[in-house]
Amino acid sequence: MPVRVAARREIAGLRTPKQQMVERQVYKLAHRIVANSEAVRDGLVREGVKPQAIEIIYNGLDLSRVTPQQLGREETLSMLGLPSGKRWVTIVANLRHAVKDHPTFLRAAQRVHQNYPDAAFAIAGEGELLPEMRDLASSLGLSEAAHFMGRCQNVAELLAISDVCVLSSQWEGFSNSVLEYMAASKPVVATQCGGTPEAVIEGETGYLVPVQDYAAMADRIVSLLLDSDKARRLGERGRQVVEQNFSCAAQLRNTEALYTRLLNQGARR
Repeated sequence: MPVRVAARREIAGLRTPKQQMVERQVYKLAHRIVANSEAVRDGLVREGVKPQAIEIIYNGLDLSRVTPQQLGREETLSMLGLPSGKRWVTIVANLRHAVKDHPTFLRAAQRVHQNYPDAAFAIAGEGELLPEMRDLASSLGLSEAAHFMGRCQNVAELLAISDVCVLSSQWEGFSNSVLEYMAASKPVVATQCGGTPEAVIEGETGYLVPVQDYAAMADRIVSLLLDSDKARRLGERGRQVVEQNFSCAAQLRNTEALYTRLLNQGARR
């Protein structure tokens, strides 16, 4: 095999020690290791991988994933089972792992609701943490405002009716949810972790807040709810950034360039 390419797509994996050992051996045999963010690359370097062996190729998003059906807002809300007359703050993240940190999102939601009573919160995702998060929402007084949607088959439609999109993770390799938010032309409020700052441009496509800082998260969400023109501008800029840097075409172009370069180097040797 003339070229061997491995990949790492997260910062702190969920692998067993045996799986980690196999991964290290695979990396030793690879001509290049593709990381999907600078944060992932830095993690590989800390593990002893030589920087020159690592290539960053960002995730590519199929933009059709966020193209909604041609429905009116009220019809879309009805299809999603959501009430009308609300401004929607949305998070799309699984409820299988505590790393997504839904408690921070819900505590931010409580503060947002206190300052902006017309706000409601769509939580899309499934997993064993769902009952616990429902209980937390109830204890925070969000029983009527927080809508747990489980696995959402209509993400494009959900994003279409959303006003602000949020990610509250404690760590990320590179978040596809953030790319979907931006591709849907929605302003993003996300925690400053992992590869997220490589996609979200502070004050240009959204806002970054410290991990677990629900007060700062709430302040940014409210500021966007109060300034629809700014929210729209940030969302439009986010769409442009995805089209330029994070499309499937960009990922394919960069991947082909990597293989061409490696194969040419092998031919010269």
